[in-house]
Amino acid sequence: MSNTFSDNSQIGTVSTFSDLVHTNFKGEMNALCWHRNLDGDFKEIVAQLSLKENIAENITEVYPEDLIVLQLSEKGNIAREIILNDLQLLTDFGASPSLNLLKCYERDDEFDFISTDVYSFHVDRSPIATDTFLCTYHGAASDIVSNAQAEQKILIPEIRAKLKELYDGPEEKFETFLEENYFDLHYQLHADAVPVNLGLGHLWRLAVDHPKQKVLPCIHRAPIEKDGEYRLLLIC
Repeated sequence: MSNTFSDNSQIGTVSTFSDLVHTNFKGEMNALCWHRNLDGDFKEIVAQLSLKENIAENITEVYPEDLIVLQLSEKGNIAREIILNDLQLLTDFGASPSLNLLKCYERDDEFDFISTDVYSFHVDRSPIATDTFLCTYHGAASDIVSNAQAEQKILIPEIRAKLKELYDGPEEKFETFLEENYFDLHYQLHADAVPVNLGLGHLWRLAVDHPKQKVLPCIHRAPIEKDGEYRLLLIC
């Protein structure tokens, strides 16, 4: 398959949903991409959804019934069918997908030396074997970066020292403190790191940190939204 991700050792590319969910992560590969060039007018869907009176929050979950009642053009209808099909594929697989209309996420600006919001490069963690699925249909798309190009922030001496200043407890519980506050999930990129943008329309599966995971979890971040533009994101 010829695409912009095919020469990246971190990313595996597939051409069907079945391959997306059944291909095993291995080695450096901790991100799988169902590479698609989608037809349809997703901007039309976003424009109609954003006009609804009940869509005023920074993050609004959009349900299939919200999509079904929209009066759309032919291209808009194609886009709607793609989204509904993706939701159904993931639901049938056993996942719990959510379609979100995003103005922005909440920012974590409590400390000036570390942030735990989704705009920071981070990994996902789960107590059970699972993966993160996502697809951006409209708006700015997420980034990933290889694990070799980033370092856990809690291992950077200056940041670790400041975290120890915050901590008020026995030394043997410090690592637990880091985990409970999600500090250990966040990463700082090396100076020469080159993030990869996930683009529009592709359905991604990213490795999550869990007890049965055989590869390193995928480091990723949410993008800074473009002014005045909503994102339409499927995630689970």
